[in-house]
Amino acid sequence: MGGGQGAVRPGPPPAAPAPGLYVHVPFCRGKCPYCGFHSCTDLTLIPAWLEALEAEAELYREAFPPFDTLYLGGGTPSLLALPELERLLTALRRVFAVAPGSELTLEANPDDVTPEKLRGYRELGITRLSLGVQSLVEEELRFLQRRHSAVQAEAALNAALAAGFPAVAVDLIYGLPGQSLIVWEKTLGRIAACRPQHLSCYQLTAEAGTPLMARLDRGELALPGEEDGLAFFLFTSEFLTDQGYLHYEVSNFARGEEHFSRHNRKYWQHLPYLGLGPAAHSFMAGQRWWNHADLAAYRQALTRGETPVAGREVLTPEQLRLEALLLGFRTRFGVEKGLLQAGENWQENLARLVETGLVELADGLVVPTREGLAVADRLPELFL
Repeated sequence: MGGGQGAVRPGPPPAAPAPGLYVHVPFCRGKCPYCGFHSCTDLTLIPAWLEALEAEAELYREAFPPFDTLYLGGGTPSLLALPELERLLTALRRVFAVAPGSELTLEANPDDVTPEKLRGYRELGITRLSLGVQSLVEEELRFLQRRHSAVQAEAALNAALAAGFPAVAVDLIYGLPGQSLIVWEKTLGRIAACRPQHLSCYQLTAEAGTPLMARLDRGELALPGEEDGLAFFLFTSEFLTDQGYLHYEVSNFARGEEHFSRHNRKYWQHLPYLGLGPAAHSFMAGQRWWNHADLAAYRQALTRGETPVAGREVLTPEQLRLEALLLGFRTRFGVEKGLLQAGENWQENLARLVETGLVELADGLVVPTREGLAVADRLPELFL
């Protein structure tokens, strides 16, 4: 297979895969210019958000079987004080069944990490700490308006690794205006030398309504073009593969299959998940729904005893097939060959992808190579 890695073998799925639970913690000290996620900077609203979240959880008490992953994302979940986090986890465990051996992930900013918090996270059952490092170059951190320095980031990473979490994950961003591969290699090398169990490397993109998009629209900045973006992607994959990481999804790398993000795999494999909090999304039995992306509207609905759902959709079999292609082609798990057969000329198109080295066939699966992952979003177009 391209890149020296074969298809990932997840083993036979259980008869009824367990769902995942996501909680959106919508608080940040400040808004990063590239971030399109819902967030709020008024930290005095944390108690009111907690109360609303507990009420929302009660509305789903009997709706889902036991969860085996819990993901606390944001926003900045590490802004929560330890008593606030304990209250949240206690409430969730009181309402929902959480299976033994579950994966519990908490996103954290490096400048929030303290020895006391790390001990507290471990005592509260967090098994996976995800650090939003983004860069180890001071100029890049200033551009991204991150609150931490490179020194703080490395110190936080080493402290998290020493704290004994089963997995520590690091988020990085590449493809910044004017960034060179040489500079990016330095960040990757320093992070890989610390040997975190998981890395997510995202290309900087401009989300609608963000300050970054406004600057691009005014012509003040320019992001790398498609050719440069491809060079960054291929370099990242090759470099981290050489460092012992498995490139198992477009943006995700792990030191062994046991460190894959179990929670994120539920999204990629169309498994059920429940999202709590403002702007959170949920999916079950072919239906998707999402909450108000506004803390005030979210709280008001719950005060009235209503679900804070802003919209929902029931996916048709064809929509589910196309989503399965979109998600599956982004992973080294691949897609079942049968999913391709509804499209016209699918055999010719598949043969062309194999011939050009973008996919390989393995045990009834169509698996993207490294080069295929680089153009993953385009592959489903051949099987509409």
